Amino acid sequence: MIWDSGRAGAGAGHEDASRGASGLLHRRSFLLGSAAGLGALGLGGCATSDGMSLAEASALYGPVPTEKFPIPAVDVSKVDPKYYRRTVRYDTKEAPGTIVVDPKNYYVYRIEEGGTATRYGANVGRDGFRWSGDAYVGRKSEWATWTPPKEMIRRQPETAKYARGMPGGLDNPLGARTLHLYQNGAYTLYTIYASSDAESIGSGITSGCVGLLSQDMIHLYDRTPVKTKVVVLPA
Repeated sequence: MIWDSGRAGAGAGHEDASRGASGLLHRRSFLLGSAAGLGALGLGGCATSDGMSLAEASALYGPVPTEKFPIPAVDVSKVDPKYYRRTVRYDTKEAPGTIVVDPKNYYVYRIEEGGTATRYGANVGRDGFRWSGDAYVGRKSEWATWTPPKEMIRRQPETAKYARGMPGGLDNPLGARTLHLYQNGAYTLYTIYASSDAESIGSGITSGCVGLLSQDMIHLYDRTPVKTKVVVLPA
């Protein structure tokens, strides 16, 4: 799900919070919360090319101090403005509430009423590890435990210390929220998860899972019940 030194792994590199999560670890997967205080950026009211001022983006992606593990602000200067959360026109036959993942363009959409969608910037699977098809949210987790799979431990022995699980927290690769994707009653090992790595948005770095900025993931998670349909488009 997350990253390894080869930047991603196959389906086994995903997580399962109830059975023990699994993921692929990269130098960025510990999500050190490096985002700086946005007030120091002196962003003022300068507009981005995507119509949202940097001040507005700073407010949208500000700190979340009320969480179990307080989430720092996103350094929005490290995110291409086209990946900021926004409402867009989106014509589809899918019902409102459906989640559509567009890995080719690094977006996740939540279908709304009236031909619109909430659009989030995302990181997605790297080449060779992307998948497509229909799934559904079979389970939801907050601050999930992460456990590397045996395949990853063999590939990266330094992760063996987490063989019994890495507790939830800011350093945990799964972050604050996780949507676990299922097909026909079986867990696919793919997830939509929270990332504190601003520079990962708009990149293909995972083993097929999809990451949103923590603030975006909380926004999506709170509006997504179990059994929600998820459509993953071809890359």
